[in-house]
Amino acid sequence: METPAPPMLGKERLRRKCAVFRRAPDSNHRIGLFIFEAMTLHDKFGRQITDLRISVTDRCNFRCVYCRSADPENYREHDEILSWPELDRLARIFLSLGIRKIRITGGEPLVREGVEEYIARLHALGVEDLSMTTNGHLLAERCERLIKAGLRRINISLDSLDPAKFGRITRTKSFNTVMNSIDAAQSSRLAPAKVNAVLVRGLNDDEVESFAEFARLRGVIMRFIEFMPLDADRHWNRGLVVPAAEVHARIHARWPLEQIPHERSETARKYRFADGAPGEIGLIAPVTQPFCGHCSRIRLTADRDLYPFRGRGQRRGPPH
Repeated sequence: METPAPPMLGKERLRRKCAVFRRAPDSNHRIGLFIFEAMTLHDKFGRQITDLRISVTDRCNFRCVYCRSADPENYREHDEILSWPELDRLARIFLSLGIRKIRITGGEPLVREGVEEYIARLHALGVEDLSMTTNGHLLAERCERLIKAGLRRINISLDSLDPAKFGRITRTKSFNTVMNSIDAAQSSRLAPAKVNAVLVRGLNDDEVESFAEFARLRGVIMRFIEFMPLDADRHWNRGLVVPAAEVHARIHARWPLEQIPHERSETARKYRFADGAPGEIGLIAPVTQPFCGHCSRIRLTADRDLYPFRGRGQRRGPPH
């Protein structure tokens, strides 16, 4: 039997193929992407990149307390963000390098005119899995147009089921609008919608069971995300994190859960209700159970930067 060759590291790998590096602004983190002979995209640890998050804008119509997009001072001028033709060209390049899944994000992607047309162009290019993350404020009125353009999945942020608390978190009065958008998604081909809640200790962690019941009643995939140090107000500390293990224990004590098999690269650990009720639970634990080792994602920001998946030192909201 032939003895396998040792893994290529550092300069050995550089001699074999070209490496592209960029240094992330405001960070000491350097991004390394490798293009191998099969023309697939790998990071500097050899992991194949198959999922791309494209931020089409850094602007948002919400000002969520946990998100840096909440601060208008972080916004770029319009001529500093990628144009639609530039985004089209980059999408074609990434697809040629083995990207199979694309998620459209922001900021809030629906505040930028032309999103439906861009999704239609991505669909025409043959993207296998085309999805979007939104705060839901503009979704209900545009849901059918997005589906017609080729959108196949949707993530909607909902950080409280209490209208007053929702207002304090998002600094808006859009609770009813977001709920209408969830209903619209659930009544469409986008169902089941993924509903994302970022849990913050002392703010909305008392709603864990209510969110789980919401999943059972509405048939949505309710995903709980640990609070990461990406907030605009820079108030993050580890004491504000609600561990995913705690969330699981609380829900399981009331409605027993059964784990659903998942791919190694998936960020969420998924569960169904053992009693057969509709809906699912997803737990995303970037703080207490980091999933970086199997990550297959990369993020293109609206202002022309390329990052690995969310983590310390990066500049936008929670993982989607």
